[in-house]
Amino acid sequence: MTKTQVLTTLVVFIFTTITTYSQPSSSCYWQQHVDYKMDIEMDVKTHRFDGSQKLIYTNNSPDTLKKVYYHLYFNAFQPGSMMDIRSLTIDDPDRRVGDRISRLTDDEIGFQRITSLKQNGKDLNYHTEGTILEVTLNEPILPGKKATFDMEFNAQVPLQVRRSGRDNAEGISYSMSQWYPKMVEYDYLGWHANPYIGREFHGVWGDFDIKITIDPAYTIGGTGYLQNANDIGHGYEKEGTKVKTSDKPLTWHFKAPNVIDFMWAADPDYEHTQAQVPNGPTLHFFYQKNEKTEENWAKLPTQMVKAMQFMSLNFGEYPYDQYSFVQGGDGGMEYPMATLVTGNRSFRSLVGVSVHELIHSWYQGVLATNESLFPWMDEGFTSYATSVTMQYLFDPNSDANPHTGSQNGYFFMASSGKEEPLTTHADHYHTNRSYGVNAYSKGAVFLDQLSYIIGLEPFMKGMRRYYNTWKFKHPTAIDFMRIMEKTSGLELDWYLEHFVYTTKQIDYGIKSVISQGDATYVTLERVGEMIMPIDLYVEYNDGSTEIIYVPLRIMRGAKPVENTEIERITKEPWPWTHPTYTLKLNRNIPSIKSLEIDPTLRMADIERSNNVFQFGENLAEFQDPTK
Repeated sequence: MTKTQVLTTLVVFIFTTITTYSQPSSSCYWQQHVDYKMDIEMDVKTHRFDGSQKLIYTNNSPDTLKKVYYHLYFNAFQPGSMMDIRSLTIDDPDRRVGDRISRLTDDEIGFQRITSLKQNGKDLNYHTEGTILEVTLNEPILPGKKATFDMEFNAQVPLQVRRSGRDNAEGISYSMSQWYPKMVEYDYLGWHANPYIGREFHGVWGDFDIKITIDPAYTIGGTGYLQNANDIGHGYEKEGTKVKTSDKPLTWHFKAPNVIDFMWAADPDYEHTQAQVPNGPTLHFFYQKNEKTEENWAKLPTQMVKAMQFMSLNFGEYPYDQYSFVQGGDGGMEYPMATLVTGNRSFRSLVGVSVHELIHSWYQGVLATNESLFPWMDEGFTSYATSVTMQYLFDPNSDANPHTGSQNGYFFMASSGKEEPLTTHADHYHTNRSYGVNAYSKGAVFLDQLSYIIGLEPFMKGMRRYYNTWKFKHPTAIDFMRIMEKTSGLELDWYLEHFVYTTKQIDYGIKSVISQGDATYVTLERVGEMIMPIDLYVEYNDGSTEIIYVPLRIMRGAKPVENTEIERITKEPWPWTHPTYTLKLNRNIPSIKSLEIDPTLRMADIERSNNVFQFGENLAEFQDPTK
């Protein structure tokens, strides 16, 4: 390779890295907008529906668009699809999928077929490739301009396999997620026309006006506000109402403002209850009442009211007037203003999955990061807040670190030799386990560890500031870190570069303890590759304690004192190039009981055995070497 080729490759690599993990500043930020109007008619005997869609697309980008793309998610549920082949060939297929797609019959598969598509009243050329509809425009959409797309389509609801479908394992008739032709997101990275293989999503902000015509025996719950409750006799204000107004199909009319998606579920046996959050939204619950669900779903509203209040107070106020917990799907899956959860669970499990999916309203429903590119910013942030909320609900007096479970998951993957960087696209992880540990566990550890670096109080302020600054947008990792830098006053790019961009691991230890006269010299050692500031807790035999704090020079500052009951001594910053750091204690060895690096366990140190130094009665090995 010539010198010119090497330099060209380097420039391309740097540019790709920058554009993948950065975003235009707020002064030039833009995002696209969609307005959907849809009417569908569902045939519950054939599990098919016909639909019409009017989409007004606003191009707020600085680019001229000559093509557009739609997601056709139901097409994934066909033998030979990319989702099917991925499940058949990955080392650890999702147990809910396995080989099930390959065995679907013609009346069990899913599909979405476009029968007509017009731009501003004129027919368009389009073709389908798997789960993506590619559309060539008759006239480009200029920056700042709008286009109206009119579509006619029909679809078949697949047998429940993954997230969406009919007749799930608990007998719910319809879990209708990813059910409509959905405009692909276009942002600072261009189009995101990723094939659907079963992982994450990215959606355009917009307003939805949806009419669903279905057999009158069915009750619908999901995204949006019901507009015609009294007309159809299923008033949400009438809990448990089972009014059948006629034998003719009923049309349910929903509106959902400023959301990135629309989900609904339907079943003839849904019970419907409500709970009001004081000074907050109304919570709705849709479930099949039986001996497995009746008691637990009756107790669920009380816990969800508490969870909603806790999240709104600590992480930012929930912005909508409604949220629905709907039995359906194949586990738990979040959508704007609602979630699908399987309901035949123990009470603790039901609360846990409901809390987790509710919290997605913050980190995906409102902070709509591209969860395909940044799954850890959705699942990881949600997992962090879930652990905190669950501890509040079930063990509020505990001072234990609620994130030890996430740490253990991360430690497992870090020691496996198969860890992949957090920058890996959700679809491209080698295994489902690697994706799961990274997105959920390491993503949560990222936040817990950040609270260690900048202090818990600035961290919580930063989380609220991040939410309030970037809600209803599409923030990236850079946007999040800039908020935390502004809030803490510290430089934090090194943390993102080490813990997210690489698989460098943390391992600090106490290398040596040496006595010299009335002083003790403690040498700390960075064994692993990743750099971190150090909290060294010192306990003396007289019962007194102190914290020796060693910030990193690259941080350009220090976190505030977190524990005012223990004296903290801040030492000179540690240059990251130096593998060891020696500090002086103004007490001799016989007065020291123990030394410990980070007893709060917020630093994800992969080898904790060298973090603690206990002093025994025999101090011969610690005698002053100068005598």
